[in-house]
Amino acid sequence: MLIFANVIQDAFSPLISLFESILVFIHDHLPLTSWGLAIVLLTVVIRAVLVPVTFRQLKSMQEMQRLAPQINALKEKYKDDKQRQQQEIMKFYQQNKINPLASCLPLLLQLPVFISLFYMLRTDLKLDICGRQLKQHFHVFPYGPLPHIPEKALSATGCNQVAPGSAKFLFIPDITSKATGVTLVALLLLYVASQLGSTMVATATADPNQRRLMLLLPLVFVVILFRYPAGLLVYWITTNLWTIGQQLLIRRHMGPPAQPDAARGSPNGRSHRRPVKPALAGAGVGGTAAGDGGGSIPPRPPRKKKKRSGRRR
Repeated sequence: MLIFANVIQDAFSPLISLFESILVFIHDHLPLTSWGLAIVLLTVVIRAVLVPVTFRQLKSMQEMQRLAPQINALKEKYKDDKQRQQQEIMKFYQQNKINPLASCLPLLLQLPVFISLFYMLRTDLKLDICGRQLKQHFHVFPYGPLPHIPEKALSATGCNQVAPGSAKFLFIPDITSKATGVTLVALLLLYVASQLGSTMVATATADPNQRRLMLLLPLVFVVILFRYPAGLLVYWITTNLWTIGQQLLIRRHMGPPAQPDAARGSPNGRSHRRPVKPALAGAGVGGTAAGDGGGSIPPRPPRKKKKRSGRRR
């Protein structure tokens, strides 16, 4: 397991170095910036870069909603042949220039950031925040005979243990260590509330079943996130708050979502209903009107004219 973790860390080392450099730059060059606030600002920078991708995601979701009846018609038509069904649906996507993966792209692009920030908080960032105190604590050169801090010991030691207050942010004692007690409860509540809010805004026009599934995901992530450094929860909460504001602004710019096509039963956008032809004007008794199925329609009796009196009212 440790070997696998080292392989992942080595694979993401360029991103880890990049994000660490950005964090150090923000902390050192912006006045009154704590390390926790630097994580918040890093999150804002990353999400700002992803704005064009998010915009395309919303456009794709609205287009999928508009064409949903036609996609469902294809699924129903080829329900007994799954392979043909997939081929026809992909062909339909290509004809209408829809990328079904566009809605997942922003989330996929955030995963490398999340993984890199996780490894950075465990090791690299600790050396930037409290490196001197950590070297003294582990008797590392020039404060002792060891050449470097053992990686396992570095991962298990938070900055608050060797330099109290150095990694504090708001009510969080140490962003480099796991949160505990009241701090953990508060962070998890903030995470769940912000995640539910962002999900409700992002899936406002989605399928109801898909939306309910997305609303359950925060509860699944709670089981995982409490084991990670508190700085990761700061990153995720900031991401959710950014998503809420961004989605509202983009939706205002794009206007209301497109309504589904009226032709629900036809993949090519045409209705299967046959047009009703008007009755022939000259059809008399026993005659048939075109399009009435062959039945006879009696003529309408003439209207009687009312007699006018000689007096004017």
